[in-house]
Amino acid sequence: MKSFISRNWFVLSLPFVVLLAFIIPSAGSDDGWLKAKTTTKYGVALIFLFQGLTIQTKALHHGLKNWRLHVLVQGFIFIVFPVLGICFDAVAGHHLPPDLRTGFLYLCVLPSTISTSPVLTTMAGGNSVGAVFNAVLSNLLGMVVTPLWAAYLMHVNGQSRPLGPILQDVALMLLLPLIIGQIVRQFYARWIDPRKKRFGHASSVLILFIVFSAFCNSVKKHLWEKYGPGLIIPAAGGVILLFFIATALADGLAWLFRLNRGDKIVAIFSSPHKTLASGVPMAGAIFGQQYPGLTLILMPLMFYHPLQLFVCGLIADRFAREGAKKAPEIGDAKNRHRVGV
Repeated sequence: MKSFISRNWFVLSLPFVVLLAFIIPSAGSDDGWLKAKTTTKYGVALIFLFQGLTIQTKALHHGLKNWRLHVLVQGFIFIVFPVLGICFDAVAGHHLPPDLRTGFLYLCVLPSTISTSPVLTTMAGGNSVGAVFNAVLSNLLGMVVTPLWAAYLMHVNGQSRPLGPILQDVALMLLLPLIIGQIVRQFYARWIDPRKKRFGHASSVLILFIVFSAFCNSVKKHLWEKYGPGLIIPAAGGVILLFFIATALADGLAWLFRLNRGDKIVAIFSSPHKTLASGVPMAGAIFGQQYPGLTLILMPLMFYHPLQLFVCGLIADRFAREGAKKAPEIGDAKNRHRVGV
């Protein structure tokens, strides 16, 4: 139990943070004693500073020749998945509140996870170098591509916010801290790398605070009195549908591209994954941290994150067991060949 809690404390904390926001909404609202209007902005900047400190961009130098895998994964993340989101919106979007509808579209244009997909790929016996490469690349591309996609989709749905302020906020709150972190890393990488886990935990705590603040604002502004808890069912149902369609599509494209087993595992874990670590602070920069509907925008992402961890954990375990079965068979075949059997 201790081991399970230690590994999954962040996901387990999310519902408690939401519940706490309903109990003491005045604490984390814009005018609350935590001064969330200001502190959340510093929190967002710190998250991306930590990312800049810990991202190993040297990973981009490895595996550059494996272009088919990279084209598949990045194309899926920033083209196929957004198109899937647009199709989902065309079918079901008019049944949802505008902010929840925006949340589903926002989920679909986010980059992949920067740590979870490489970890799962390694567990499953896949191409870990390819997974790290695509995780880093998608998060760097996401700094530009995700805000552009979000601005376009908001404009199409009549919820447009001027692109200039969005890009300015992204540059100041996300890109600049990331660059500063990378510069600092060049001098202190040996000190930073052993403490990578601590930086990750600090980022997770800051994300929980941002989620808490967003829900406090929504409670204070009576958003849930307007929509009620009934939104949870369509939000969860839509997320489950999107996840399994995306995973099946990634698997199908990996077969179409004729990827080997190691690269196929990368495609399955990197392509449909969406980052909560970057997605939450980026949403604040794109839509405005004080926007009362931010909780509805974040809701699909908050459901998607634990779902992908649970399901892909099971898939990784299955791949690992299949690999373990094949290894003895290969060894036996070699031994038989040596003795002339």
